[in-house]
Amino acid sequence: MTIFEGVVPALATALQERGYTTLTPVQEAMLAPELRDADALVSARTGSGKTVAFGLALAPTLLGEDERFGQAAAPLALAIAPTRELALQVMRELEWLYAGAGARIASCVGGMDIRTERRALERGAHIVVGTPGRLRDHITRYALDMSALRAVVLDEADEMLDLGFREDLEFILEAAPDDRRTLMFSATVSKPIATLAENYQRNAIRVATETGREQHADIEYRVHPVAASDRDNAIVNVLRFHEARNAIVFCNTRAAVNHLTARLNNRGFSVVALSGELSQSERTHALQAMRDGRARVCIATDVAARGIDLPNLDLVVHADLPTNPEALLHRSGRTGRAGRKGISALIVPMPARRRIERTLQLANITAVWAAAPNADDVAARDEERLLADAALTEAVTEEEAPTVEKLLARHAPDQVAAAFLRLWRAGRSAPEELVDVPVDPHARPRRERDGERAPLDGPRPRDRDIGPTVWFSLSIGRKQNAEPRWLIPMLCRSEAITKSEIGAIKMQPEETFVEIAASHADALVAAIGPKGTLQNNIRVTRLSGVPDVSPRKAWSGQDRPERPRKIYDDRPRKEHGGWQDKPARDARSDRPATRDQASASPRPEWKKRDDRPAWTERAEKPVKPEGSWARRDAAPADRAPADRATTERAVDDRAPFRKGPKKPSKDKGKPDFARKADKKAKRKTDG
Repeated sequence: MTIFEGVVPALATALQERGYTTLTPVQEAMLAPELRDADALVSARTGSGKTVAFGLALAPTLLGEDERFGQAAAPLALAIAPTRELALQVMRELEWLYAGAGARIASCVGGMDIRTERRALERGAHIVVGTPGRLRDHITRYALDMSALRAVVLDEADEMLDLGFREDLEFILEAAPDDRRTLMFSATVSKPIATLAENYQRNAIRVATETGREQHADIEYRVHPVAASDRDNAIVNVLRFHEARNAIVFCNTRAAVNHLTARLNNRGFSVVALSGELSQSERTHALQAMRDGRARVCIATDVAARGIDLPNLDLVVHADLPTNPEALLHRSGRTGRAGRKGISALIVPMPARRRIERTLQLANITAVWAAAPNADDVAARDEERLLADAALTEAVTEEEAPTVEKLLARHAPDQVAAAFLRLWRAGRSAPEELVDVPVDPHARPRRERDGERAPLDGPRPRDRDIGPTVWFSLSIGRKQNAEPRWLIPMLCRSEAITKSEIGAIKMQPEETFVEIAASHADALVAAIGPKGTLQNNIRVTRLSGVPDVSPRKAWSGQDRPERPRKIYDDRPRKEHGGWQDKPARDARSDRPATRDQASASPRPEWKKRDDRPAWTERAEKPVKPEGSWARRDAAPADRAPADRATTERAVDDRAPFRKGPKKPSKDKGKPDFARKADKKAKRKTDG
């Protein structure tokens, strides 16, 4: 009992029954005498046992000198967590820790039935665990009584501030009694955390249990540089190489989670997904499947990066790279917990090598750069596991002996061993072939290093020598926007060939010819099936020889007929009726040297035209006879003089136009109804 000195007896018994033999540094720090009734700001890495630590720290405040809790009424303690999963996990930890003390614990988290939570609060609870938003909702509805509260715990306080829960936290802390005890737990103590502690804690004691370097001691970081197109294949190989009991693969978006979940499901992995678009029941069932062993791989977004504790989690894979050092630490902190060892593998595409280097440097992490496991590495590791399988070392039992004798009597030993090997491999996915990339983070890519450029239409330089080949025709071409970068993965998706068995690719307007290694041609035909189609109904036809891709090949596949070539030298010249050929420039001896000489010199013979008449022989321009140009204002000849006089007199009698200043209106500026009233009054006066 000396290892649990200072622990409440009921809690010490629970620790012994749970199998605890020692306490973690943060748990021992929270049992210090100076922290018995004081506020605390604790920074400790994830997986260090913080939940049990604040559970042990709260016991003296909640129980006092008593060994058991009395009848449940208004809550005595409030534990706040950033996510639903973490809140439910905290509740489960406190349930077994306070089981001997008779504590009643209630949960208030989003996604659950709020009516059930309200009835639980009405029946009474000693400790309430919840998320900020749902706790504030219960407080505003007067369902959560804060009058008897003695302590408040903020677990993963930095994460709650990052998720935008500052206003909810401030509302909850202001609603709590002023003489409460406040404990804040955070992986890192940033400026916002320090400000929150200064505003809502009284003389808080700062507790830092581990240094930045020590928090990575149980986690081995490995960086696997891969080609951008090999990311999914590298994830498959990493999972197969380590064969962890539980593994988490982190993605940055929900779409990436859905894509990778479908991909790994097709490869035979037992997978569950965990993202924000799932309901609370679906997320709970996914985590329970991981704990029960029904699933071994969890594909998750960063919503699962905080607080999720899976007991047998040995491997964390970063399918999408973390955006900052904090995200890397919290993701990797899901493994290597409570003294266990873990591996954090980062799948790094070649263009992102510099960025992940900076992230590791800022996080103070020294990682091992190594090539991702290829097919040979996975096969060798499988052979090691097979030879070390316990089924081969266990003695034959009495129940198994008769069946063993029958098998050996009917089949040869090598046949029985082969059957065992096939059964052992049946539930495991086949490894993938990966493109070789430089492992050194400071090395340049192959194309930059060798000064070669990979062709867009054809094989890469290192894949050209593939031995005897067979040509296949695909019913898609340039007119359908076909490109090798998506045709190659489509062919490899049949699992009959890999990139190394694909040779030249010849693009045509209506079809594409692909060169396949002869050793894998039959397997490709069998994988495609009797219909001979791939996805999107693309037909694949095996050719008997080398396709004709000459430039004279028309789009319909028929030879283009030869067109007679036009011979322009033998074309007859057109006669122009007397025009003379223009002599060469050097033959013009009569060309004038200056402009004056040109004007004075007679016209050269070669510029004269025989068919053009002289100026004197041209017809004169017709002249209009006199009197035909009549004045427009003249009166017609048939009109009488009297009419003209009448017209002129009528014009003279018109009143002259008088131009002068306009008389200002009296109604200017008045509204319409005032003008109408004035007009009406004037009519009455005039009348």
